[in-house]
Amino acid sequence: MTYLDGKAVVVTGAGRGLGEAFATHLAEAGAGILVNDVDAAAARRTAAAIRAAGHPAVASAHSVSDPEQAQAIVDLCVDTYGQIDGLVNNAGLNYEALSWEDDPGRARELIEVNVLGTLYTGLAAMRAMKNRGGGSIVNISSGASLGQRTLATYSASKGAVASLTYSWALDLEAVGIRVNAVCPLAHTRMVRSSERALRKCPPDRTPDRIAPLVVFLIGDRSVGITGQMIRCTGPQLHIIGQPYLKSPILERDNWDSETIERAFAEVFQAHLEPYGLEKRMPPRLRDWLTPATA
Repeated sequence: MTYLDGKAVVVTGAGRGLGEAFATHLAEAGAGILVNDVDAAAARRTAAAIRAAGHPAVASAHSVSDPEQAQAIVDLCVDTYGQIDGLVNNAGLNYEALSWEDDPGRARELIEVNVLGTLYTGLAAMRAMKNRGGGSIVNISSGASLGQRTLATYSASKGAVASLTYSWALDLEAVGIRVNAVCPLAHTRMVRSSERALRKCPPDRTPDRIAPLVVFLIGDRSVGITGQMIRCTGPQLHIIGQPYLKSPILERDNWDSETIERAFAEVFQAHLEPYGLEKRMPPRLRDWLTPATA
């Protein structure tokens, strides 16, 4: 018996890259796979490769950004395998742009896929899983959700995915559905289109090095793990901490602009947070630090 025998899993954006690796590894672990990608030829190619290796797979070219088509993805999985036990919300878009040059139409398309696509497919899957008594949802987020240069829209979309993960985990724990997010760093087509990403992600960090984490989170051996953001870069595996309310917490009956200014000058200036994935320090705080403490 293999890791995922008897389970049926939907993987969106599975025509290539990370999604293809996730679908392939899940199939090798024993799951029946619904391979979804708006590129119909790519979806069929991945599904055919899985079947050629002796595992069940069916292709879907539905768009996750349309709620009816997202429902159709889940319905096809249930019609094919009689159930849905897992969903990997991987479909996504990315592009780089200076924030003041960002194109509204392109930004809207990205949000529709990355955020609404995750939402629509997740809602359809959780309704089916609830009726069955449980399941596992793995959302694909990104370390970019902490903030990254020239990726504001993409970063915002992945921040939304992180928030969905936390909220869904709270709502669904009572019905036996676990929800986690994976933040991968792998050499994919998205990375190859970015000189900056290429410097951080050498070619040996292939999607196959991320896929075992997804297999684990879909499987029953990860029971009890929910609401987590897990980053995997190939060599590194770690948990991303949730935002928190930071001390000190100042309190008074009424705040005005002068007392708020004094609070920052006298207290909060020493507690300002570095921001972005690169942990940039706020300019005023950097100016106050001596070379020995910077």
